[in-house]
Amino acid sequence: MDNNVKQMMGAAGGGAVGATGSLAAISGAGAVSGLGAAGITSGLAGVGSLVGGGMLAGLGIAVALPVVTCLAGVAVVRAFSD
Repeated sequence: MDNNVKQMMGAAGGGAVGATGSLAAISGAGAVSGLGAAGITSGLAGVGSLVGGGMLAGLGIAVALPVVTCLAGVAVVRAFSD
């Protein structure tokens, strides 16, 4: 298999894991659980409060997690490539 295809698969896998983690964190971190408007709002505020911020900080964390895990997936594939 081509190296680029392996790296794309690693990036997709890492991104999927990160996106799932972000959704789970947002859904469960707020005062109202779930993915309705109130759940997302309170979830983002809850995640943002971990770093001393509010909803905007929570959004930054929720966006950063899939990006970081995507890069980690590519790094793992590169480390174990032939």
